[in-house]
Amino acid sequence: MQKLNHDEKTALEKIAVQNRKNVLRLMKAGRMGHIGGALSAIDIITALYFKIMRVDPQNPGWPQRDRFVLSAGHKCLALYATLAEKGFFDRAILDTYGSLCSKLGGHPDMHKVPGVETNTGALGHGLSIAGGMAMGLKMDGLDARVYVVMGDGELAEGSNWEAAAAASHHKLDNMLVFVDRNHLQISGPTVDVMSYEPLDKRWQAFGWSVRVIDGHDMKKIVENATDIPFKKGKPSVIIADTVKSKGLSFLENKVEYHYWKATDEDLKIAEQELDKIEEGIS
Repeated sequence: MQKLNHDEKTALEKIAVQNRKNVLRLMKAGRMGHIGGALSAIDIITALYFKIMRVDPQNPGWPQRDRFVLSAGHKCLALYATLAEKGFFDRAILDTYGSLCSKLGGHPDMHKVPGVETNTGALGHGLSIAGGMAMGLKMDGLDARVYVVMGDGELAEGSNWEAAAAASHHKLDNMLVFVDRNHLQISGPTVDVMSYEPLDKRWQAFGWSVRVIDGHDMKKIVENATDIPFKKGKPSVIIADTVKSKGLSFLENKVEYHYWKATDEDLKIAEQELDKIEEGIS
């Protein structure tokens, strides 16, 4: 387990604010996108790339790298923002989002975007792909790990539970899943659309080691994600309680902002809010 001191925690929080600003930069370019899930997951993704995962932006295909799978591919604004900030590609490319020939599509494309490990978009596929990666790493004798971010609404896809059972059966303890539990999906509260409560007990029943944390607390994210496997021989899952559109108070916890068509005034207000958050970090 890796403990964060005050300065390290502050540094990560500042990077997360910058990544949120990068998301707004993408929104300014494309004028629309899945803002809600991107901002609920961005603290997790920031911590993974800047503190937890072993990656090399100058050599994205490095065999010993850790792998990241964004199963909820529609949250790609968070991934693009973070990859650019980490140096996988020039930040100027963010300004092409939404244009006809942009490398940055509405879902991530491994053939176009450096650092993207696999194409995702159709929900429920990422966990299966990640399981195959984790098994392959073990077969090759590599100590790299596989990290996954998936949405709570995505859990209604049955393929997730087939993948969960397979990961447990094959003892893929080199794998960590974050469930971005923002409690909302495009058609309403997840508990109303398709309830999987109690969610922690369900994962445990499939043979996973489970922890529940605040998905916006950098200290908790890093300490738990660097403590895997939670139990040797078992895959690990962190149920991260998050807030849809976290960081933009006028969008938070509102299902209508699952997908956002932003006006100039909206973006101005959003930028001002993020500036205030940044000023308050010390």
